[in-house]
Amino acid sequence: MPKTQHKTISPKRLSRWGRKKESARRVPYPREIVRPTTRKECRNGVRPCPFVTCKYHLYLDINRTGSYTVNFPELGPLDLKHTCALDIAEEGEHTLEEIGEILNITRERVRQIELACKEKLEKSIPAQNTWEDMTRVGV
Repeated sequence: MPKTQHKTISPKRLSRWGRKKESARRVPYPREIVRPTTRKECRNGVRPCPFVTCKYHLYLDINRTGSYTVNFPELGPLDLKHTCALDIAEEGEHTLEEIGEILNITRERVRQIELACKEKLEKSIPAQNTWEDMTRVGV
C-alpha cells in the first residue's frame, strides 16, 4: 500500500461543513457494544476496533491543542488491517518496515523514534546500566 500523507485538522479550521463531513465518517457501532475500560476487557473485543477515540487506536491521533490527525485519510476506520497498538505490541517483535507500514510512516522515521526512545530510557536509568545491559537482562 503506498504511503499517503497524514491529514491534520485544527479546531479553528474545522468549519461547520468540515464537521458534517467528518461526522459522516464516524463509525456507527451497536449500542450493545460497551466501550472497554481495561486492556483485559479490550483484548478479546470487536476487531477492527470501532472506538477511534481510544488513545491506542491507530486511525486517529488527538493532540493537546485539540487538533487531530487522520493517519490513514484514504481509508475508513474499519478498513485498517491493524487498529490497536496494544494488539501489535502483544504480537512480539516486528521489523522497522512492518512497523512503518502499520503506522503509515517510513522505515527511517520508525528508526528515529526507536533511537529517541532508547536515549530517553538510558537517561532515566542509573548510570551503570546501559541499553545493552537492560535488554540482556530482560528488564
